[in-house]
Amino acid sequence: MTTEVFFQYGGWWAVLLVTAIATYFWRGLGVVLSGHVSQEGEIFRWLSAVTYALLGALAFRLLILPIGPLAEVSILFRLLACVVSLAVMLSKPGRLFPSLISGCGLVMAYGLFQ
Repeated sequence: MTTEVFFQYGGWWAVLLVTAIATYFWRGLGVVLSGHVSQEGEIFRWLSAVTYALLGALAFRLLILPIGPLAEVSILFRLLACVVSLAVMLSKPGRLFPSLISGCGLVMAYGLFQ
């Protein structure tokens, strides 16, 4: 049986079912095991460090080597938007949303006026 025939007769539903089972299996396993992992333990601290490192690397990559429309914005303006966003965020604790709005707003304004 070729893949075309397989997908023609309900194969897409089978793919959807298999991917849903795979996704929800790992989510369910995470829920079951989450009660057994101490937030103060070494494993949790290591996972937090890896998560923050990945997030920092992705943000750095978007800032230095962007793709798509962001690549049209000059590096100096991207750095300026980053500095302004950091200044807004560090001005008071808990100012994540205003800092995101200020950075996105600056880049959008740059795109509108170019």
